[in-house]
Amino acid sequence: MLSSQVTHLSLAYRGRSTSGVIKAFHDPVSAVVLLYVICWFYDEPFDAPLVLLAILAFSILFPGNITYQKSFRGGLREVLMQWPLVLMILFGMGYGTHYLDAFDLDILRAWAVVVPVFWLLSHWLMPRFAPGLFSLDGIRNVVVIGANQIGMQLARQFLDEPHWGVTLLGFFDDRSEERLGPQLEGLLLGPITEVDHYVRKHSVDALFIALPMASQPRITKLLDVLKDSTVSIYFVPDLFVTDLIQARVDDIGGIPVVAVRESPFNGFNGLVKRLSDIVIASIALLLLGPLMLAVALAVKFSSPGPVLFRQRRYGLDGREIIIYKFRSMTVCEDGAAVKQAQKGDQRLTKIGGFLRRASLDELPQFINVLQGRMSVVGPRPHAVAHNETYRKLIKGYMVRHKVRPGITGLAQVSGFRGETDTIDKMEKRIEYDLEYLRKWSLRLDLEIILRTVSQVFRDTQAY
Repeated sequence: MLSSQVTHLSLAYRGRSTSGVIKAFHDPVSAVVLLYVICWFYDEPFDAPLVLLAILAFSILFPGNITYQKSFRGGLREVLMQWPLVLMILFGMGYGTHYLDAFDLDILRAWAVVVPVFWLLSHWLMPRFAPGLFSLDGIRNVVVIGANQIGMQLARQFLDEPHWGVTLLGFFDDRSEERLGPQLEGLLLGPITEVDHYVRKHSVDALFIALPMASQPRITKLLDVLKDSTVSIYFVPDLFVTDLIQARVDDIGGIPVVAVRESPFNGFNGLVKRLSDIVIASIALLLLGPLMLAVALAVKFSSPGPVLFRQRRYGLDGREIIIYKFRSMTVCEDGAAVKQAQKGDQRLTKIGGFLRRASLDELPQFINVLQGRMSVVGPRPHAVAHNETYRKLIKGYMVRHKVRPGITGLAQVSGFRGETDTIDKMEKRIEYDLEYLRKWSLRLDLEIILRTVSQVFRDTQAY
């Protein structure tokens, strides 16, 4: 079988498919339209509160990511995982800000029921009754040149998206089937020198060249040989097998460029991220104000020292910031060497262990979020001393600083919270941090927040 690891490499041909656009806009647009239709059915005006609700719902849901080729049961599972989470966030924000009273509850109840039913039916029916909407324009039969990692991943993507209507005819590679292994049994069409002959004899709509960039002479020769054919040709450079962050194709003054690494929070995404941070942090400080006051008093009277602990961390683009925490130790280390908290650490105050296990020591960082130094969700900031150590040991370590650090993050809810006493643990944390940068969406942020809340009192890895 082909490798099961799927990477979205298809920047060269992605724009030719309408499926990506439909997938991105279907869920958010349908949720907004259904809200309007329900208001019309109840003969209620689509007034300012409902417009605000529609904007928030669209922001949370965009871009849509529920797949269409799943079974009915699989689609039901995805809908039931997504829609209740959206409702919880929207109604939770409405309850916390007292705006929930501005809505007709009958409209909200109907909307809560109609949207998932519509999604489930449309996701299941559209690919079956309108497959043309999801096909790659004019591309039916394809051949991949190069049976390497990137070629395998590209082939897997064709196989995993049957509604594209693409048939993978096979691979051309100069290596033998014995060298390539049994996973290519029956798919190896021959050496690259036979591509031209194969294209002339068979109905091939597109060639995808997945050869290494170092093979430029071979690529140039292949393109020259194929000049008198009508087959479409796409180049998938091997730079896409590297650890890319927010990779995309762009142009500068008409010159095509490939973004290898950039922040996911440029443009509109940055505005959505910042607004969500402000809203969530403001609500958190309002709701948690009494608890924070109680924690501050407990810290003050349980041990000598300041209530707040200030420490230097690396923020956006690796610039130093000062973050706030409730003091949980008898020391306030912020020098060239900072020892991580360990199980049974003697430096912990009487209530320090509880504060750290319940993440109550992190609550003042909502102030950092309002200051613009941090985000609610993002890679956790490490002490400057730890950064200087690990940036020399772990490849790609500093890439996590392309975004603001977070109070919680994907690594923390994935089991990598607390002490990182080995390089392997820190490498795993960085792996999740970079995964967050690649896959960011507002919905992912909300999911991480809910998972954080659910794990607070049962996490055994925080000391």
